[in-house]
Amino acid sequence: MEKKRLASALWYCEHGLNVIPLAPGAKVPPKDFNWSKYQTLRSTSADIYRWIKQFPNMNIGIVTGKISDLFVIDLDKYKEGYNEDEVLQYIPDDFLTPTVITPRDGRHLWCKNPEQPISGSEATGKITGVDIRGEGNYIVAPPSVNGTGSAYAFVPGAHIKELERVEAPARFLMFLSINNKEYVDTIDNKYNLYARGGSKNSENDAEISRQKTTKTTNVDNVYKSGQRDEDLFHLANSLVKNRCHPEFIQKTLEIVAKSCEPPFSSEEAQAKIRSAVERANRRERNIMAEVREDVLSTRGIFLSTEQAKRLHLSSRQELKNQSICLRRLEKNEGLIIRHGNRDGSWRTVDKDEEIIDYKNVDLTPYQIKIPLGVQDLVTIHKGNIIVVAGESNAGKTAMLMNIALDNCIYHPVNYLSCEMQNGAELRIRMNKFNVPIDSWEPIKFQFRTDNFPDKICPDGLNIVDYLDEGSEAEAYRMPTRLREIADKLRTGIAVVSIQKDPKKIYGLGGSGTLNRSRLYMTITGENVLTIVKGKIWQSETMNPNGLSCRFTLAAGCVFKKNGDWRRQYDQNS
Repeated sequence: MEKKRLASALWYCEHGLNVIPLAPGAKVPPKDFNWSKYQTLRSTSADIYRWIKQFPNMNIGIVTGKISDLFVIDLDKYKEGYNEDEVLQYIPDDFLTPTVITPRDGRHLWCKNPEQPISGSEATGKITGVDIRGEGNYIVAPPSVNGTGSAYAFVPGAHIKELERVEAPARFLMFLSINNKEYVDTIDNKYNLYARGGSKNSENDAEISRQKTTKTTNVDNVYKSGQRDEDLFHLANSLVKNRCHPEFIQKTLEIVAKSCEPPFSSEEAQAKIRSAVERANRRERNIMAEVREDVLSTRGIFLSTEQAKRLHLSSRQELKNQSICLRRLEKNEGLIIRHGNRDGSWRTVDKDEEIIDYKNVDLTPYQIKIPLGVQDLVTIHKGNIIVVAGESNAGKTAMLMNIALDNCIYHPVNYLSCEMQNGAELRIRMNKFNVPIDSWEPIKFQFRTDNFPDKICPDGLNIVDYLDEGSEAEAYRMPTRLREIADKLRTGIAVVSIQKDPKKIYGLGGSGTLNRSRLYMTITGENVLTIVKGKIWQSETMNPNGLSCRFTLAAGCVFKKNGDWRRQYDQNS
């Protein structure tokens, strides 16, 4: 877990979030640590490495406000008196920004920092269960844990790596800044602003911003000269969106048109009403087109609730229309089918044809040398992925560095390490090989903790040391991550190491990690290497699958085979 916190802290730091240490299992900084100076002083990766050693198992804090461009809305849903309906008046349920689930099932909404600084004290007592973290504050960040070991975690689909931060809802910021709920309600009564389920990008946001800028002066100018047309449209749009009866809409608009200053004439009123209703109707969404376009841009399994969030569908009628559209895409167009037993779970039908060109294929094996002579048993081809699943301290990195050094004269080597960032550990490991330091020059070493596919060289020898999901609970993602790496390859290959539990056969992620690999090896702490899967045999008479051999690792870098390859190696023999 500590490695995962380190990787997360470094990622936050790399992406402009100002990291500070918090005491293990707590929300407060360690004793005697002066966090306040980091409101203006930016922490570095070197600071993070130092704090990890100084405060083992530390939690991660992020300073909010201008220095991190971070403003957090804290929804303590567990607090007595928390009222969801009241909160929805200011934060619509379709508001989408990176979101964290707290150990007590609260929510932290990570937003961009407002132009005008806001501190946490400005929300105190205004809405029960709603706090903010802005200037002069900090927030606990995932994957920190509380005193009981429960973790902070991003909501699936709303991870900070997947979703950009957006500005907090304008109406919420306005409420905080003007400290006048009656004024906000007055605006609601005039414009029907932020009706539940309204779009975060709607006209309402623009109107709220305008109201915030001009304060009460615009309330006095409603339906007056210079603003009458636009106000009449806002009213028509609200009535149409709420699906009022056409005669009711007509009568309401007639009354308002005659009450404007100056009032519209009867002919003008009818023309303005027709125009307003037509404009409002044009704004009504073509949900079928939007749902179909979203499906065509989606691959694999998706949930209708996730799609609704992407398309900002929130009203009961919109969700009903979405359900009808999805059934039509299933029955009439065959674009999707239902997936599993969960309601609203769909899978896209892949209609793309990827014709396999077996006539012009390159059958030349990929030239590679692997410790213990594994290449003499299994043939590797271009585009293959090799997995090395090893127990802790069993020699995974030593094997990968041997592969890099032994093959850099044949292929461009792209070495991605998630641990050796500052170069000291890497240089120490290099020195053990007893070769001139220039021997490593052809190898491109890069520090990388995540998003490995982005750094894969499609035509080179790629080495990933190592791929880690951090916990068994998230290990299910490992097969997908291996597939994403394999999909980036053309004429190159990838050698990927993953962690292995001594009590289990396969590496973290289970048997699913076998799927895309063409060579899958395990290494135990007892110095036994096993070829779990070798897809293409070097010899038709020698099946490499299940073969094991003992080895010694001299000086921490030289692999020496002890004895012959055997099946189901008896570790006690």
